[in-house]
Amino acid sequence: MYVVKSPLPDAALKTVSEALQGALVDLLDLSLVAKQVHWNVVGPRFRSVHLQLDEVVDTARTHSDTVAERASALGVPPDGRAATVASGSGIGLVSEGWIKDTDAVGTLVAALGAVIVRMRARVAATGDPDPVSQDIFIQITADLEKHHWMFQAENG
Repeated sequence: MYVVKSPLPDAALKTVSEALQGALVDLLDLSLVAKQVHWNVVGPRFRSVHLQLDEVVDTARTHSDTVAERASALGVPPDGRAATVASGSGIGLVSEGWIKDTDAVGTLVAALGAVIVRMRARVAATGDPDPVSQDIFIQITADLEKHHWMFQAENG
């Protein structure tokens, strides 16, 4: 069987692969959380929150693909299976059923905040071993922080 070989030394690859896998899990879960809330949000600001949630889903899905492909390029098979996401995500649980628009916004502020904290740690961890992956994490963090700001402004 053919295996993709990494251009990184083993120690650097370990650090970077853990960061990429963790980011993949967080981004996949963020997309699922945002979609769950999207389907169940109710209230006077339903439409604006509903549409804003889809923007988060799109961002998370786009970046999860970038992260998975970076891992593959480095010779690390990405793992986006449901069990892996469920056991490794840093995002809290979302309640089932209808969710009031203000609660939906709070849920996304918390979810985005949790992912941002972990993403910033990945930025710090990958600077020396792989600036290319670090650059990806910087862009993801910037995009997530923009969503975080916009959701915080919703509940001003």
